[in-house]
Amino acid sequence: MLIFIGTLYFFYVVLKLYISTAEISFVTHARNLPPVVLSGENYQKAADYKLANERFGIISNLYDYALFLFWILFGLGALESLLIKSGGVVESTLFVLSFLAINFILALPFDLYSTFVKDKKFGFSTIDAKTYLLDTLKSIVIFILLGGALIALISWIISVFALWWLWAFVAIFAVVLFINMLYPTFIAPLFNKFTPLEEGELKGNIEVLMLKSGLKSSGIFTMDASKRDNRLNAYFGGLGKSKRVVLFDTLIKKLNQNELLAVLGHELGHFKHKDILKNIAATAMLLFVLFAIFGNLPNSVYEALNLKSGAHGVIAIFLLLSSVVGFVVMPLFGLLSRKNEYKADEYGSECESKEALASALIKLADENKSFPRSHPLYIAFYHTHPPLVERLKALGVEYGK
Repeated sequence: MLIFIGTLYFFYVVLKLYISTAEISFVTHARNLPPVVLSGENYQKAADYKLANERFGIISNLYDYALFLFWILFGLGALESLLIKSGGVVESTLFVLSFLAINFILALPFDLYSTFVKDKKFGFSTIDAKTYLLDTLKSIVIFILLGGALIALISWIISVFALWWLWAFVAIFAVVLFINMLYPTFIAPLFNKFTPLEEGELKGNIEVLMLKSGLKSSGIFTMDASKRDNRLNAYFGGLGKSKRVVLFDTLIKKLNQNELLAVLGHELGHFKHKDILKNIAATAMLLFVLFAIFGNLPNSVYEALNLKSGAHGVIAIFLLLSSVVGFVVMPLFGLLSRKNEYKADEYGSECESKEALASALIKLADENKSFPRSHPLYIAFYHTHPPLVERLKALGVEYGK
């Protein structure tokens, strides 16, 4: 069984590496072709950033594989012998939190490099060491409080119910919905400053778009994203009465009003077409499949990993192997997402104009250094949005070459 688990994960890693190398080869060739959408200089910068990300991703994947081997061969058994005596809820919670803490510490150098070296080199990251440290400490505290409570709840469910995986699915899904409601008004403000958008023409036009789409929100806010990063973005966050419209300050600086309204129109298109509810339903289906699989593993799996089949072992195996199942279904999720993006683009262009949306998409790609071309296999597995070239074609707008 240990050989089977190791082989399964090995092929998962090999597939990810193959897709990354295919993308690197594709972009290396494409960067020497006549530029599309972006100017020549920005086209080259976007290609360089894409290549840097993929090479960094290959190293990260190899490191993750080495860490996976460590856990299944030695780590899980050693951690269990150190922390598990009776296998109660407290011990299981401590085991899982320790497992996650070790992974976090071992992954920290990669996050530091990505934030302070790679992203600063390409002009994205603006965060300083103090802000990074505070963000990290806040994240740790939140996770220990909320994550620890959730782990304890799942551990209790596993120890009490025979059909525990079904009840655990219900509990996790309920928590997902609760966090989505909590995030905009309680969690996000712990990291960023949110300021109500000042009265004026822009706010009035946004409210008209919201009224047209039927969206009722708790307000329209700007976020000080530039304190940490120079990328452009906007989003609608929350569920129920906690819904709010959030504009990055970087977006307001770079887009004119027509372009900004077209982008918001696109996001409202997702609301109008109930894409948010569809995504929640898809998430529920994936969680159900994951819990059904990991809730019915044979005892030989635990024996192969030198684990007792208690709550701590179930959760640890879930955390180690769920990414494999998730990766298998990614092409389906990506396909559905890309179709939704085309429909949202259509709605956004109707809210403002095709030209305004196209101009905004090009500026977003330009500022975010998004390379407009990609390998078909990479698109299938990783793209939730269609390539920019295809989106502009669908809008019927001519783009510069």
